[in-house]
Amino acid sequence: MELGLVGLGKMGGNMRERIRRAGHTVIGYDRNPDVADVHSLEELVGKLKGPRVVWVMVPAGAATQSTIDELAELLSPGDVVVDGGNSRWTDDEKHAVELGLKGIGFVDCGVSGGVWGLENGYALMYGGDAENVAKVQPVFDALKPEGEFGSVHAGKVGAGHFAKMVHNGIEYAMMQAYAEGWELLEKVDSVTDVREVFRSWQEGTVIRSWLLDLAVNALDEDEHLDQLRGFAADSGEGRWTVEAAIDNAVPLPAITASLFARFASRQDDSPQMKMIAALRNQFGGHAVESKK
Repeated sequence: MELGLVGLGKMGGNMRERIRRAGHTVIGYDRNPDVADVHSLEELVGKLKGPRVVWVMVPAGAATQSTIDELAELLSPGDVVVDGGNSRWTDDEKHAVELGLKGIGFVDCGVSGGVWGLENGYALMYGGDAENVAKVQPVFDALKPEGEFGSVHAGKVGAGHFAKMVHNGIEYAMMQAYAEGWELLEKVDSVTDVREVFRSWQEGTVIRSWLLDLAVNALDEDEHLDQLRGFAADSGEGRWTVEAAIDNAVPLPAITASLFARFASRQDDSPQMKMIAALRNQFGGHAVESKK
């Protein structure tokens, strides 16, 4: 099939390549002309045959809103817009209504995989009407990991981003647990090789995971994380997860505590946040701050 892809950054650029490797045509637009296939959204839409599918992979909020607003004026009834960024699910509901008034379908898709997705595939959580999802399905199949799992039609519009939001909330808590354990091991005199303790956990333990593997990668690069400042940003989804828990009276003590720990990192040079920063850099290529 043909796909228009808007946003060719760290994830979008690799997604374009993975979809092309599956035999599909991808026409990409980005504000950076060095990576773009076309020079405007209008040119992108003009090169696609109907019914068109345009996947938006730009930062959540104003950038996504302005892109969808422009596409609403360029696309035709029967076309579909996919928001693959990290938008809040409530924005999805608004976008679906706005596009629906023009006969344009909307699908929201939470995407996980970071800088490793090109080779390993991307975990996909998408929401929307079955008719619109079906128009995008070949792209979902191209992006997902090999095998039975890795993608899900989570429900109606907003369900994909809601599922990805909860996924990221769980991720916050898991990273925090590894970080706290790492700091305690580093603190005591009796443990003389913390990195190898972490490495030993990679086989046979109940806490083995890809995040643990990435922690070992980070420790191989900087054994005591001396080169990192103990600061870790939050992308917003942790906050949204806690807010949704409050709205639905669901207790989330571990996820909430991990979010507050991120806030604590902005006050002091937290050793735990060195590990959080290292893990975010390992799986997603997120920026880290070096010690001055």
